[in-house]
Amino acid sequence: MAQMEIKVPDIGDFDEVTVIELMVKPGDTIAPEQSLITVESDKASMEIPASHGGVVGELKVKLGDKVAQGSVILVLETSDAPAAAEATAQPKATASAPQMAAAANPVAKNAVSAAAPAYAGKSDLDCDLLVLGAGPGGYSAAFRAADLGLKVVLVERYASLGGVCLNVGCIPSKALLHVAAMMDEVRHFTDLGIHYPDPLIDIDKLRAHKDKVVGKLTGGLAAMAKMRKVTTVRGYGAFVDPHHVVVEETTGDGQEKTGTTRTIGFRHCIIAAGSQAVRLPFMPADPRVVDSTGALALREVPKRMLILGGGIIGLEMGTVYSTLGARLDVVEMLDGLMQGADRDLVKVWQKMNAPRFDNIMLNTKTVSAKATPAGIEVTFAAAQEGGKAPEPQVYDLVLQAVGRSPNGRKIAADKAGVAVSDRGFITVDVQMRTNVPHIFAIGDIVGQPMLAHKAVHEAHVAAEVIAGEQQANKELASAAFNARAVPSVAYTDPEVAWAGLTEDQAKAQGIKVRKGLFPWSASGRAIANGRDEGFTKLLFDDSPDAHGHGKILGGGIVGTHAGDMIGEIVLAIEMGADAVDIGKTIHPHPTLGESIGLAAEVAHGSCTDLPPARR
Repeated sequence: MAQMEIKVPDIGDFDEVTVIELMVKPGDTIAPEQSLITVESDKASMEIPASHGGVVGELKVKLGDKVAQGSVILVLETSDAPAAAEATAQPKATASAPQMAAAANPVAKNAVSAAAPAYAGKSDLDCDLLVLGAGPGGYSAAFRAADLGLKVVLVERYASLGGVCLNVGCIPSKALLHVAAMMDEVRHFTDLGIHYPDPLIDIDKLRAHKDKVVGKLTGGLAAMAKMRKVTTVRGYGAFVDPHHVVVEETTGDGQEKTGTTRTIGFRHCIIAAGSQAVRLPFMPADPRVVDSTGALALREVPKRMLILGGGIIGLEMGTVYSTLGARLDVVEMLDGLMQGADRDLVKVWQKMNAPRFDNIMLNTKTVSAKATPAGIEVTFAAAQEGGKAPEPQVYDLVLQAVGRSPNGRKIAADKAGVAVSDRGFITVDVQMRTNVPHIFAIGDIVGQPMLAHKAVHEAHVAAEVIAGEQQANKELASAAFNARAVPSVAYTDPEVAWAGLTEDQAKAQGIKVRKGLFPWSASGRAIANGRDEGFTKLLFDDSPDAHGHGKILGGGIVGTHAGDMIGEIVLAIEMGADAVDIGKTIHPHPTLGESIGLAAEVAHGSCTDLPPARR
C-alpha cells in the first residue's frame, strides 16, 4: 500500500483552529468525505472531511492541538496513490467563475456536473435578484442591489426583517448587556460616596424594553425596504431549479406555515440563509434547556445556571443573567475560555468576572443530562485522558452555546446545482460566487468568522458584482471581498476586542513582531472612570525586511468600550500603517481611544506617558 498525507484544507480567515474531537483512529477504514476531526474557532466548530479513502495509518494530531491550512491530520494507506494524487489538484479558474480563493470553510464537494433539472411550472413573481434570508447580510444585499437599479425580492422566515441578529441575537443581547453594565456600574458607586439602594427587577418590563429596541430597528428596515421598492416575501425558501425558489409562507409571531406557497423566478440569487445554534443530541427537550434565543426570551432568572461552551455568546448571556442574580458555572472542552483571543486579554476579563462563577470547568466535556423535578442534572467527563471529571450538578437553567451550524442543507441547494459541504457550508470565491455562476452566497453560510459585520461587506460585494454583470458595468462587476482583517468583539464587562494577527498566532507561526502595550493604569480617562484594569496592544512586523518600520499586523484591547475602539486598529491594518503613522495621529485627550496612539508610541520607543524603557 502507498501512503499519503491528509491535510487541513483552506479554512479561510482563520490562521489556526483548535482540535476538539478526533473522529477516527489508526486502523480505521475511511471513505472520501468522511469526517476526520472537529475543530473550533471562537465562534463555531466545523468538521474536516477526508479528501480520499483508505486505512488510517497514523494520526498526526491530538486533542487541543492548534492546526492551520496545510497541517497534516493523518497518514492514509491507500492502494490508489496516483489517482488520489490527481484528485487533490485544485480547480482552475474559469471565465465565468473565478478560482475559489476566499472560502472560510472546508472545501465543499465538487459541483454537480450534470445540468440541474428545470422547473416546469409558472412563477408567481419574477425578479432580477432574489435574496434568500433578511439578516444583516441579506437586507444589505437587497438594499444595495435596489439602489443600483435592480428589481429585488427578499425572502425572510421571521415576521420582521433583520434575521437572527436583529430579532434574537446581536441587538436584543446588547440591549440587555447595556442594562447589566449600568447595574454593575452603580454598585461600585458606594466606594465613591454615592449610595443607591439594591435594584428592584421587573423582569416583564425589562423584557418589554428589549422587545422595543428590536421593534424600532426592524420597523426601520421594513420602511427602508418600501422606500427602495424591495418586495418582501415571508416564509421558508427552497430551490426547485437554478432559477426558481419556492417559498412556504409563514404567519404569526413565530414561523407557523400557512400551507400556501409562492414560486419566485430570478436571474441572479444571493443565498444569505445564515446559521442556527448547535444542539447537543443528549440534552433533554425541556424549557430549562435553552439556546441563545431561549436565553434572550428572559422568562425568569434562575438561581443556578450552566453555560455549555466558553465562547463569546455564552459568556455574554452569562453576564446578563449573573447581574440579574444567577450564579454561574461554565464548562469548556479546551484549556481556556474565549478561544481566539490572546490569553493576556482574556486573563483581565477572567479576573474581573471571577466572582460571577462558582465553577469554571476547563478541559471538561458534558456527556449526559436529564430533567428532574429539582432541575437539569448534568454529568461531566474529562476531555483528556487522565483528567479528573467534576461531580454531576443540578441547574435551574442550562444554556447551550457550543457554536452554530450553517443552514446550507436546508434550502435544497442541490436542486440548483450549488455545492454544499457535509457541514452545510457553501464555498465561494472572492466575489462571493458559488460554483453556479449566477448564484452567490454570503454570511455565516460561507464560513468563518460568523459575524454580521463581515456579512454586510460580503453582501455589498455580491450585489455590486450582480448589478455590474446585468448592467455591463465593468467597475461594479470587478468588486471583490479582500478584507485584511475582520474584528471580533466580546461584549462582556470588560469588553474584549481584537483584529488581525494575534500574539498567540505570531508565536505559533514563527512571525517576529514588535509589540507596543499601553496599560490603562496609566490612562487618565480610565483612572477617572474607575476602570483602569485594561490595556491596549498593537503588533507590528519586526522581520528583517521591515527594517524597523514594519506595518501593523494586529492588535487587541481589553477594557470598557473596547469594541467601539477596535475599528481604528482595523483601519490601520487596512491602510498598512506603521507605528509612526498611528503614534503621530493626534488623539483627543483624555480619552480611552488615545491608548491606541500611545501603544504605537510604546512600540516606536517614543512614549512619554510611561516610565522609560530599560536599556
